[in-house]
Amino acid sequence: MQLLLELFITFLLIGFVSFGGGYAMIPLIQEEVVNRHAWMTAQEFSDVIAVAGMSPGPIATNSSIFIGYSEAGILGAIVSATGMVFPSLLIILMVGTIYYKIQNSKLVKSAFYGLRPIITGLIIYAAYIFAWNNDLISSISWHSVSLIGIYLGSLAALILFRIHPAYVIVLSGLVGIAVYA
Repeated sequence: MQLLLELFITFLLIGFVSFGGGYAMIPLIQEEVVNRHAWMTAQEFSDVIAVAGMSPGPIATNSSIFIGYSEAGILGAIVSATGMVFPSLLIILMVGTIYYKIQNSKLVKSAFYGLRPIITGLIIYAAYIFAWNNDLISSISWHSVSLIGIYLGSLAALILFRIHPAYVIVLSGLVGIAVYA
């Protein structure tokens, strides 16, 4: 019972004090799990982060589930995940309550309408940075041209042919196997 309480409080505090997304939370999670509580070694924690990053869902929540499970089984996983997501749930409920009360305000509607272009810009910027950091567009070569071809084909499949994104992902993976294997 003591371990479950420690898992809950640890991940609750991490959830309350961490900002900037799951990847920004990793150093704090490591500090608590490896250094403070010694629930795992640094290598075991690295393995958890690798698996959590490849799994669907937020990396911080996934890692809390893996850590909780490794320490206390299924109940540990549930307790750790609950501690991790509770702060976000609480904040979303508070913001949602406030938004519900002011959603019909002309100023609020105007602000959200004005935010649409910047959100689109941020998404495009993130895609550009991702492509640049992974050498997809930093130089012109057969490799980068073929990657741009896969991108344009995927975009056409999504926009022009309205193919489900899951099918486009699978098809792009198959094309990658055919072209790069």
